[in-house]
Amino acid sequence: MTVLDTAQMSLQAPQSPLAVARDERGVITLTLNDPGRFNALGSEMLVALQQALDAVAQDPSARAVVLAAQGKAFCAGHNLKDMAAHPDQAWYQKLFAQCSRMMLTIHKLPVPVIARVQGMATAAGCQLVAQCDLAVAAEDASFATSGIHYGLFCATPSVPLVRNVPAKRAMEMLLTGDFIDARTAQAQGLLNRVVPAHALDAEVEALLQSILEKPRAAIAMGKALVYQQRELGIEAAYQLAGQTMALNMMDPAAQEGARAFAEKRTPEWKR
Repeated sequence: MTVLDTAQMSLQAPQSPLAVARDERGVITLTLNDPGRFNALGSEMLVALQQALDAVAQDPSARAVVLAAQGKAFCAGHNLKDMAAHPDQAWYQKLFAQCSRMMLTIHKLPVPVIARVQGMATAAGCQLVAQCDLAVAAEDASFATSGIHYGLFCATPSVPLVRNVPAKRAMEMLLTGDFIDARTAQAQGLLNRVVPAHALDAEVEALLQSILEKPRAAIAMGKALVYQQRELGIEAAYQLAGQTMALNMMDPAAQEGARAFAEKRTPEWKR
């Protein structure tokens, strides 16, 4: 059974913007479930995502999150129709703060978050892909920071975008709003893997399987370290990395790994 099959089996009522499913391995699949609005990141969707991600953060048995979507679009970003109906700066600030909090929760989760992209991802939808730790997309997926077409520079989407894509490539996306295809997005660093649509679930599963074979504690420490050291100068980054590795080596899983290496056998970790 694929990750998306598990999610589809537990889809909630059509009016629910998010379907949450969990398998026996501790993989949580969050499926954006508002295809009629191209899975836009309205307030209701953001609340649902925040609640689900907060639950993952508190769950020591969680191992990974897959962020998927129903319909032709992965996520079209914020709903400009809703935004036009609320010409109030305080309302806009609340919406963008709500979205930024959700994105930062993905960033801070102790487990990897994988975007499973089956359609277009625009503006804050492209931001969502960039914010995930890993991303796998179908060949016919497409990506754009398209707000500039409507007079709105994609400022918040630029935050994870420039941390994934080289500066000039990111700036071109932000200034033109033009779409790029999945192969281009992969070449520029936005995606890890691109496969035909029919192979998308299998590719996500293969990536998951490789991750799930590794100790949770090492992955949690490693994810936190990678993002923290990236913002530091090189000396401080090495200092932090050394501290993290020393702490990691004290974990029972690393101790077992070292013994297994010395004894030329496969590590026996508790899953």
